[in-house]
Amino acid sequence: MTDLELEKALADIDAIKTQIARGSDFRGYGPTTLALTGFLAVAAAVAQAAWLPDPMAAPEIFLAIWIGAAALGMALAGAETVTRSRRLHSRLADEMIHAAFAQFAPAAIVGAVLPLVLLHAAPDALWLLPGLWQLLFGLGIVSSNRALPRATTLTGGWYILCGLVVLGVSAEARDLSPWTMGVPFGLGQLLFAAILHRALGGAHDDA
Repeated sequence: MTDLELEKALADIDAIKTQIARGSDFRGYGPTTLALTGFLAVAAAVAQAAWLPDPMAAPEIFLAIWIGAAALGMALAGAETVTRSRRLHSRLADEMIHAAFAQFAPAAIVGAVLPLVLLHAAPDALWLLPGLWQLLFGLGIVSSNRALPRATTLTGGWYILCGLVVLGVSAEARDLSPWTMGVPFGLGQLLFAAILHRALGGAHDDA
């Protein structure tokens, strides 16, 4: 076999593995860690309520609290995702992780850039942020649904509904209530965890 033929064969193998990964259920998300991120959201809301009575007057602190909570949650979930994927998906782990990331990445990138745009271009519109974050998170979950158990669509629907409700509720006061973040994300992540726990085989699969 020539070098060119070998390269083509390896490329074909990679393409096949990628195709299999895209068509397989992703089992890398751990229900326990997802539930923990829900409690992190509630803890962040409590911290905001205690330390930041007027978040619109200090939006940088509001962003620091919630971006910090999100970063910590992503770090915990990401570490477990890699560990679980290598245990449950074996040789397809890298492809499965890449496929899952690619499906959620557009929503995550927009969600990360959005507060910077609002903070610098329209600080008076920062009250929109909780609702917009929830809409983006919900759309990200829906986009990832083809690799997840079908019931996780309920979680995506929860976040989309919460985003719309939060936008409507916040429109009158135009503030950044901690509970417009803590309640949707706290309950949403617990719902996500419960659905995965049930769909992926309960406690045995969560080990």
